[in-house]
Formats: sequence, structure tokens, C-alpha cells
Amino acid sequence: MSSLAQNKKAFHDYSVLEKYEAGIVLTGPEIKSVKNGGANLKGSYITIKNGEVWTQNMHISPYKYAPDQDFNPLRNRKLLLKKKEIEKIASLEKEKGITIIPLNIHLKNNFAKIDIGICKGKKNYDKRDDLRKKSQNMDIKKTLRSLNY
Repeated sequence: MSSLAQNKKAFHDYSVLEKYEAGIVLTGPEIKSVKNGGANLKGSYITIKNGEVWTQNMHISPYKYAPDQDFNPLRNRKLLLKKKEIEKIASLEKEKGITIIPLNIHLKNNFAKIDIGICKGKKNYDKRDDLRKKSQNMDIKKTLRSLNY
């Protein structure tokens, strides 16, 4: 599976509790733009309306060879999930502090799929702790590399 777009900020700001994989409904020029790297998940989130799952603020750049002039890059796009998964996500969303965020877009059997994360916001001290751990792991890897050569 090749990742086409990632929401790196989501992993910094939120701790991911559960992940789901969903199909995404795109038009022809949109999927071509996504395959060319024209998708941006920064600031996007997911809502549930009338038993359907929708993305909000997901930016897909217009495909430069498409004839469609009235293209809306920030339109809401429908996600495809099973009914039981939608019900479970909807029940989790009602809990306090839970947010549903798209994590990345990838191709699976030539279909665009999006990973959905059920997330809980991190506090500032959690973010600093994660950065400290990441820095320590990088230092450890650096010293191990220098010792092996």
C-alpha cells in the first residue's frame, strides 16, 4: 500500500485509540489529482450525518488536465464503511474529548482508501514527553550506528 497523503499533525496533537479503513467517493479528476499527490489532510475532520460518514475540510487540488472549471477543492466527500462500523464510530464520537480524524490516504487494489482514527487530544506535557522520547531514540540509534562502524 502506497501512502498518497498523510496527516502528520494528527499524530502530534492526538493519541489514536482505534483505526478504521474506509473507501472514499471521488470523481475521476479527483482520484487522478490524489494519485499525483494533490491531497492535503491538514485541518480535516470527519462527521457523521444521517448514518453517513463525511470528510470536512479535506483539500484535493484540481487536476490540471481536467476540463471542469467549477471544481471545489474543499467539498465534503462521502466515506464508505459498513453499517456496524458507522454505528460504533457514532457511539464513540459522543464521548467527551473524542475526535474522528483522517490519518492518511492510500491505494489498495487501485482504489483510494482513507484511514480513520478515533482520537483523543493530547495535553502539552504529553506532546513534550513524546518529543523527548523521540529525541532520545534518535540519539540511541546514532550512537549504535557510530559503534557499529
